[in-house]
Amino acid sequence: MKIGNREFRETGHTYIMGILNVTPDSFSDGGHWNRPEKALEHTEQMIADGADIIDIGGESTRPGYTMLSDEEEIARVVPAIRLVKEKFDIPVSVDTYKSAVAKAALEAGADLVNDIWGLKYDPALAGVIAEAGVPCCLMHNRKEADYTDFRKELLKDLRETIALAKAAGIADDKIILDPGVGFGKTYENNLTAINHLEDLQELGYPVLLGTSRKSVIGLALDLPASERVEGTLVTTVLGVMKQAMFVRVHDVKENVRAVKMTEVILHG
Repeated sequence: MKIGNREFRETGHTYIMGILNVTPDSFSDGGHWNRPEKALEHTEQMIADGADIIDIGGESTRPGYTMLSDEEEIARVVPAIRLVKEKFDIPVSVDTYKSAVAKAALEAGADLVNDIWGLKYDPALAGVIAEAGVPCCLMHNRKEADYTDFRKELLKDLRETIALAKAAGIADDKIILDPGVGFGKTYENNLTAINHLEDLQELGYPVLLGTSRKSVIGLALDLPASERVEGTLVTTVLGVMKQAMFVRVHDVKENVRAVKMTEVILHG
């Protein structure tokens, strides 16, 4: 799979997507990187630590978040994308579910669209992605965690997302799927999604696992977001073992090392 100017193998290695939140209110690092010089410093550090992609988000999607207008979100992400693309030679993802934001971000140089609603929030987004010819990460989500058979319904919902992508003209080799840990799921659902990540392999697309510092780790360990690194590393190791193509993380250096150690054990 080509993302930006880089080729990514779809099997045999798990890549690191480093998180750059240019928001004042993200659940674990809100306000840390929303000034240009701080965003660049953090990006440089993540690249030095081994990040393969930088994922830039301008709207917090923590529980109870306040939705931004398109204009406000664009005003946050577009300058950050331009700065990162001008300064560094690394693929950039934009974390948005809004077509207007995605369009502006792609025009600013973003290489991938990361949609937490799996094309089900904004009906125009799939067309924007298809027209640009860029890859997308499409996440499972629901407004309510109401399931009769969680594992089966997770796959059913993702098949609906895939159908939306294909109907819009998004090529199969441009699709990555995300089980959506922390979104539209109970604590038990989140544990199941991680433990049975291999279920997604039957859909035939690369998988991204995003668990970094999330509430499922906080609840399991009874720890605040700032102390969830070790819990995140455990999920990353599981992601490698279950053949995730990407893990999306805040703590790049630690997760790069966890991936490398796991792959050495598995593959020699």
